[in-house]
Amino acid sequence: MLGIQDGQAVRVQSRRGQVVLRAAVIERTNPGVVFIPFHFAEAAANLLTIDTLDPQAKIPEFKACAVQLMPARERDLENPDARQSRGRY
Repeated sequence: MLGIQDGQAVRVQSRRGQVVLRAAVIERTNPGVVFIPFHFAEAAANLLTIDTLDPQAKIPEFKACAVQLMPARERDLENPDARQSRGRY
């Protein structure tokens, strides 16, 4: 996938934000699919999604969004400003 290697620092970016994290390249997901666990602050997957509420369920749309994946610098993993471009809690 795009020459991304297992364990490499990657930047995952959507129209709403970006995160820098370490890639785990596996064969269990379909080609073109990126999965980020949302349980950990260091991954901050919800920074990439939209917080608009579903009109009936009244919950935010935190499940899926389109992203770009690109190599990142190792030092960006240590820099919180590089990991998160949008502050939302």
